[in-house]
Amino acid sequence: MMRDEGTVSDIISVREGLQIVTVWMRSGELERAVHYTDTLPLLTPGDVVDLNVTAMKLRLGSGGFHIVISIRDRKSDHHSASKPSNGHIMKLKYTPMQRSVFAIEELASSFHSVFQGDMNLEGMPVLLGELHSMLPVVMCWLRYRHSQRKTSDRALEVAYIMTDGGALPLAWSEHVAILENMEWLKTTITYGQAYGGKVEAVNKFSALVAAKHVAKANISIVTMGPGIVGTNTRYGFSGLEVGELVNAVYALGGIPVVIPRISFADSRIRHQGISHHTLTALQLAARCPAVVPLPLLEAKESAVVQKQAQHLQLHRIVVMPSPSIAEIAEAFSMYPQPITSMGRGLSQDPAYFQAICAAADCASQLHIPLE
Repeated sequence: MMRDEGTVSDIISVREGLQIVTVWMRSGELERAVHYTDTLPLLTPGDVVDLNVTAMKLRLGSGGFHIVISIRDRKSDHHSASKPSNGHIMKLKYTPMQRSVFAIEELASSFHSVFQGDMNLEGMPVLLGELHSMLPVVMCWLRYRHSQRKTSDRALEVAYIMTDGGALPLAWSEHVAILENMEWLKTTITYGQAYGGKVEAVNKFSALVAAKHVAKANISIVTMGPGIVGTNTRYGFSGLEVGELVNAVYALGGIPVVIPRISFADSRIRHQGISHHTLTALQLAARCPAVVPLPLLEAKESAVVQKQAQHLQLHRIVVMPSPSIAEIAEAFSMYPQPITSMGRGLSQDPAYFQAICAAADCASQLHIPLE
């Protein structure tokens, strides 16, 4: 780990569990840092902090932030840290940053008995996405479609489950903060080493059970946090977890609906059409059938996608009408921030967003388990 120190200059923003600040580095440069407030007090100007500067030094594109490790000289003491958890499940285990959380499965939990026996998701559709940027797209489109219905046969109750494939603190996700503020999510659930959800779970199976039987969601979305890892190899990418999630959802009696990562704007051949990430996760890691919705794109693009989909024989391919760019733009207008992925917005990479919306449409129409 590469370390440095800095002095807090200004507070840029504060939201639940997180501060963004500017710090004067010893080099004289003014740089940005993220400070998690679940275990440390809020920062004030003048505080001297120890910083993890590894990602910035390696130019990893981690969002342009250092990370505060500790507060060295306390200039102000009037903001105290959050109260420690009374739970007994550790996350970030055996690291200097380990913390206890109160997991939904614990003996002291009022929901402990829910996890004692065999549980079933009862055909709940579960949208499985590789990229965190898929989350706001799904939510905007589900809300847009729901608002279009003059009469709705059921409420839209959505649980978001964040895996530990990317960022571990849920507080790092600005999208989650926005969606919670808009009250679009019924709950948030973190499992594995990820932490900070309204519900903490030990693993993906109990997280899914919690979404259905604790949060009472009728649809769930699972993605990693921001920060997918790739190595330009077949197996070395964190999105391979999508295949493992297919198996978990299917084993629990839910309907795994995989959001295909589709692009015709990405310059990398391996991500043209259906990304090799989606294809590999479904071919290699998924041992159970999933629903794979594919948008009906313009002729040449659809031909590419359909040819690639021939390699997914285990899965149920569903061709869905492709939402128009104008409709998606209208749906996005409800969201207070621009929605992009890999630096591209709707106009730069329409197929990417059309695929996500088509998958959301498919999931919202499913009510029975896979045969």
